Amino acid sequence: MAAPLTLLLLVAVTIRAALFRSSLSELIAERVEVVSPLTAWKRVIEGLALLDLGVSPYSGDVFHETPLIIYLFHFVVDYAEITFMLADVITAVALYLAVKDYNKQVFRKQKFALEADRYPLDCLELIRSPKEMYYIPLKVAMFYLLNPFTILSCVAKSTCGLNNAVIALFILSTIKGNVLLSAIFLSLATYQSIYPLTLCAPALLYLMQRQYIPVNFRRASFWWFIVQYAFMYLGSLFVIICLSFFLLGSWDYLPSVYGFILSVPDLTPNIGLFWYFFAEMFEHFRLFFLCVFQINVFFYTIPLSIKLKEHPVFLIFMQLAVISIFKSYPTVGDIALYLAFLPVWSHLHRFLRNIFLVSCVLLACSALFPVLWHLWIYAGSANSNFYYAITLLFNVAQILLVSDYFYAFLRREHHLTYGLYLKRKDGSEATLVLK
Repeated sequence: MAAPLTLLLLVAVTIRAALFRSSLSELIAERVEVVSPLTAWKRVIEGLALLDLGVSPYSGDVFHETPLIIYLFHFVVDYAEITFMLADVITAVALYLAVKDYNKQVFRKQKFALEADRYPLDCLELIRSPKEMYYIPLKVAMFYLLNPFTILSCVAKSTCGLNNAVIALFILSTIKGNVLLSAIFLSLATYQSIYPLTLCAPALLYLMQRQYIPVNFRRASFWWFIVQYAFMYLGSLFVIICLSFFLLGSWDYLPSVYGFILSVPDLTPNIGLFWYFFAEMFEHFRLFFLCVFQINVFFYTIPLSIKLKEHPVFLIFMQLAVISIFKSYPTVGDIALYLAFLPVWSHLHRFLRNIFLVSCVLLACSALFPVLWHLWIYAGSANSNFYYAITLLFNVAQILLVSDYFYAFLRREHHLTYGLYLKRKDGSEATLVLK
């Protein structure tokens, strides 16, 4: 598998290098679907210019990235293109290794369950074969590297690519069972954008599963493991925040980065749900609806964790999707990360209900974004309602996609427990309904 992966990496880097040298790179860097006020490269350049002049990059209302990002590019700004391509390569390789290890564990559990006769005889066709699972890690890397969303994000030099690399390393560390590295990378991801905090639940569930610690509130081992992980996570976060203070010499970055993410003062159009709603909002209702919108990302963590406590890797996929849909400043780079996991769930295709329709809607919306933007901003023949309508449809399609995979996953698990062909008491065929 090393040769195909190497070839894939070479092709992906070549495509990016060619686009960096083309006239399209400047156009892509201005697209509101690809960059946000948080991740735009031109804002990083502004921050670097202020830093070089001895002025705090957070003194104005331009730069909203973290101090570690600006100090990273302070040293590698001349190699920015290589840095972003390297971030994509690291993400793809990390996902490849994580999925490869995860597939080995799935096959091992499946083998033990077959030997113990835990599966009904009529559902043996749902069992995954080694041949079927062999190319999945390569497909995951391909889905990430060759996804147009990822390519656009890289060519625009969106710092979202760096966030994805950190999250991918967190996923790899978690699946490998390395508790310390998992906590460190999760704290780094949280430091970057707050929302990855919700990935703490699947990480804990997976690591406890690896160490055979039961999820039981009455067991001391359960609470002791949570305390250990929380200590490593909070300790790493504390060190990173203090390091940022020592680099910058002030706490100015806290309101400028995290306050900016949570209060959403910049209503530049993007592919998210916030900008239009709060542009039309009366000021005295703003705080209430801001809390309602922000809580969406965190609200689904507990019910999903309860339902998927035996399947933490699928829970990671669900949480990544929820973050990319409901965060305040999303970009297509956020979507590319969770879409890369779709080959892992290729065995669910027989249970998906709306995949063709949803795929068509996502493709159509992706094509219509620049069209409606041009009609609104340049031609003047449309208005913000048109652009927000396509944004709303795009997010609804994402929600349908994720909920369809959630339904398919639960249905397959139900069939593996009760059989594929369900019967009523009178012997007639039964229909499975998800409630």
